[in-house]
Amino acid sequence: MSVEVGSPAPDFTLPTDGGGEITLSDLKGENIVLYFYPKDDTPGCTKEACGFNDNLLSFEAANTRIIGVSKDNVAKHDKFKAKYGLNFSLAADVEGTVCETYGTWVEKSMYGKKYMGIDRATFLIDKDGVVREIWRKVKVPGHVDAVLKAAQGL
Repeated sequence: MSVEVGSPAPDFTLPTDGGGEITLSDLKGENIVLYFYPKDDTPGCTKEACGFNDNLLSFEAANTRIIGVSKDNVAKHDKFKAKYGLNFSLAADVEGTVCETYGTWVEKSMYGKKYMGIDRATFLIDKDGVVREIWRKVKVPGHVDAVLKAAQGL
């Protein structure tokens, strides 16, 4: 399955930090930034998460909720959120099914070694559940600003 701009965002239900649960279709009426990242508490992922957190009020003013997704479990998400004071949901896709659905579980290569991992990607979903923007192979510097600008345009 391939997620494209203009298509309905595939629904999912995942456990979140704090013992909660999040279902995408329950959030209709709000814009959603759904961002996939490789691993809690690593340099790039921390910088990206803190960037979203630092701009949370601006996203909220644009009626936009932030949801981070990785394959880390809920306990790791809880530690990550507490360590950096993150104030948005982190969903635990431990089985990787949502990552596969959104096309972010990909073959990667490091030092000539191939392995499977999460490709950093962000999906901007409008209040009707339609994908409006997709950023793949995200480079962290400047990314949050680009997503915020797009969210403010919805």
